[in-house]
Amino acid sequence: MEVVPLGSAAEIAAVAADVVEAVVRRKPAAVLGLATGSSPLPAYRELIRRSRTGVGPSYKAVTCFNLDEYVGLPPGHEQSYRATIARELTDGLSIRPDQVNGPDPSLDGLPSAGERYEALIAQAGGVDVQFLGIGSDGHLAFNEPGSSLASRTRIKTLTAQTRKDNARFFGSPDEVPNHVLTQGLGTILEARHLLVIATGEGKADAVAASVEGPLSASCPASVLQLHPHVTVLLDPAAASRLDRLGYYREVYAAKPAWQGL
Repeated sequence: MEVVPLGSAAEIAAVAADVVEAVVRRKPAAVLGLATGSSPLPAYRELIRRSRTGVGPSYKAVTCFNLDEYVGLPPGHEQSYRATIARELTDGLSIRPDQVNGPDPSLDGLPSAGERYEALIAQAGGVDVQFLGIGSDGHLAFNEPGSSLASRTRIKTLTAQTRKDNARFFGSPDEVPNHVLTQGLGTILEARHLLVIATGEGKADAVAASVEGPLSASCPASVLQLHPHVTVLLDPAAASRLDRLGYYREVYAAKPAWQGL
C-alpha cells in the first residue's frame, strides 16, 4: 500500500487523473472501475476538463464497470448509479453507454445478478484501475462493517442510516431503495490497481483504521492491506490521524520519478 499525503482535493484530482490517463495511454482498451459518491468527483471533473481541452487520451476503446446499483428504481431513474456515472464522468469523456456496465437490478434476475456480473468482469479481462472512496465507518462500496473480507458481488440491505444519508439525492428516506447490488470486497481486491481517494476530517478515523489498524471485518477498508497495488490519495484533513504521516510524506517525496504510481 502506498499512502500519498497531498495538499488539497485539487492536487488529489490531478494525481488521480494522471494515473487513469497513464493506464489508458498504455492500454487503450483499458478496463476502468468506477465509483459514485463525493470522493472521486474532483478527479472525474479533471479528467473531463483535460479531455475537452484536447490533452487527454481517447476513451473510445475503454470498458467501464460500476461498483454498485440500486435495486427497485425504474429504468432510467436519474439517481440510478448508471445514470449518475454517465452524468458525472462517462458522458463527459464521450464513453458510449454500451461501454459502461453495472450490476443488473432487474427483479426477475436478482438471484443470479452477482454471478453474472462477476462473469462479465472476468470476460473483460478484469479491472485495470478501480476508483474507491472510504466511508466514515470504513465501508467500501456497500460493504458495511461486518461484511466478509472475501465477499463477492451480491444484494445487500441498506440500513436506515444509509437510507437517511442518501435521502438528499431523493427527497426523503422513504424514496431511497431498500436494497442495492454491490461488488464484494473479494471482487474489489481482484482489480489490478486500487485508487483510493479520501478527503475531509470526517474520513480521518476511517483512513487511519484502514491503513494502520488491524485487518478486520469491523473496518471493511482494512482489506486494502492485502492488495499488492493500492494507492491512497489523502488531503491534510483525511491524513491527520495517521501515526506514520511523516514517513509517508518522506517516502513519497523521495520516490523516483520513473516509478510512477
